[in-house]
Amino acid sequence: MPRVRTLFISDVHLGTRACQAERLLEFLREHPSERTYLIGDIVDFWAMHRGICWTRAQNTVVQKLLRRARHGERIVFIPGNHDEALRDYLGMSFGDIQVQGEAIHETADGRRLLLVHGDAFDQVTRYHRWVAVLGDVAYNLLVRVNLWLSWIRRTLGIAGYWSLAGFAKRKVKTALSFIFDFEEFAVRHARERGLDGVICGHIHWATIKQVEGLLYANCGDWVDSCSAIVEHLDGRLELIEWDGRETLASLRETPASALLDDVQPREDEDAIPVLMTPDYSNRTASRGAVQQWPETRP
Repeated sequence: MPRVRTLFISDVHLGTRACQAERLLEFLREHPSERTYLIGDIVDFWAMHRGICWTRAQNTVVQKLLRRARHGERIVFIPGNHDEALRDYLGMSFGDIQVQGEAIHETADGRRLLLVHGDAFDQVTRYHRWVAVLGDVAYNLLVRVNLWLSWIRRTLGIAGYWSLAGFAKRKVKTALSFIFDFEEFAVRHARERGLDGVICGHIHWATIKQVEGLLYANCGDWVDSCSAIVEHLDGRLELIEWDGRETLASLRETPASALLDDVQPREDEDAIPVLMTPDYSNRTASRGAVQQWPETRP
């Protein structure tokens, strides 16, 4: 297995039924790395207040991360809003895993990127916590319903993964507006810091793109999309959606204008996931292709 330089993972939500820990374990086994950044909401204390679901696979995820840290891999934990209790321990280490409020990562090709969970860019989470909690409950309901829908699709022999939560985000224009505002806030913050871009999580919307001339990357989650970002040894960033069988570079979005007009992307069960190229054109990829980001600084 080829070693990668860096893994960026967020929104695992350990402690919930929706957490897809088995798929995360498969991903970690296939991607040994020099360093790993856990960018928030790794443990879901919000949901655990309502009821705890801690499976053997979730326990193994924790053990595997601790083992990798003991064996010399640098692992940094940046708490999010769902595990914000750990923000009381910034600067400390637990089992060789460092806890930091944020980090600045320099890629192999020289880009300096801000790593932060992203709840600070979410005006609802910051100023209307009860609305955020209500939205969290609704999202978890969608995800649990989607588990049943996925089972039905597999039973009927329907190929491909379909996300109910992702469909809702694409169809509800206020959700799209929230996502676009979030991206702009994140990039603006990186620009004010004199950085080349930002990698975050929080909104469960995986993507790598340029916003206002800077790199914006979102890790996605391990509840619905099962996605993460990988930095290769030459500094290339790849967005991976893990399907449990093979590594695929996947783009789960269409241009903003099409989404706002409620025009959905063509669904082709035989097609391989789409790549985002630097000029933002979409094309159907062949198996084994990877999503690469420009090697030069933005």
